Amino acid sequence: MAHALRRATAVAAALSLPSLLALALAPARAIPRLDLTPYPKPTAAQTRWVIQLSGVLPPTADPRLSPNPSDWRVQLIAGREVEADCNQQAFRGRFRASKVKGPGVSVYTVSDVGPMVSTLMACPPGQATRKVFIPMGSKPFVVPYDASRPIVVYTPKDLQLRWRLWKAEKVQQPALAL
Repeated sequence: MAHALRRATAVAAALSLPSLLALALAPARAIPRLDLTPYPKPTAAQTRWVIQLSGVLPPTADPRLSPNPSDWRVQLIAGREVEADCNQQAFRGRFRASKVKGPGVSVYTVSDVGPMVSTLMACPPGQATRKVFIPMGSKPFVVPYDASRPIVVYTPKDLQLRWRLWKAEKVQQPALAL
């Protein structure tokens, strides 16, 4: 106990009042704003979604997954949040990639969005509806992981955008030549 008290006194002495005041009065470091000048403004019918990826991610607990960001991909998931019953809901649409002014600057646009379709099953009596996210039905749309620039996606106003990270395994499996 006496040792802990001496240690606490030494720490308190090292953190004198002037040093504590200097820390308190130091200017806060601002988070840098995204530079969206190379990207076009959304039209009145669009929403611009911006994903700024972190350059440093916590290590994964799975030792089989690659820690190298060049092995990672980002899946873009456009969808709608709707009140749904027991029926299956779906709609179609398409992601398109295009280049804009600037080196390596790409934007992604969701287009050709179709109407919501649903199965017509009879739901059990008294079953309540629930709010669910219905992803746009198409093959997964993945883009390279690049923390140096934002991922900019334009969708129609009634869609939302979600994303998830895909990480590759470290081990490469051999293919069979037949």
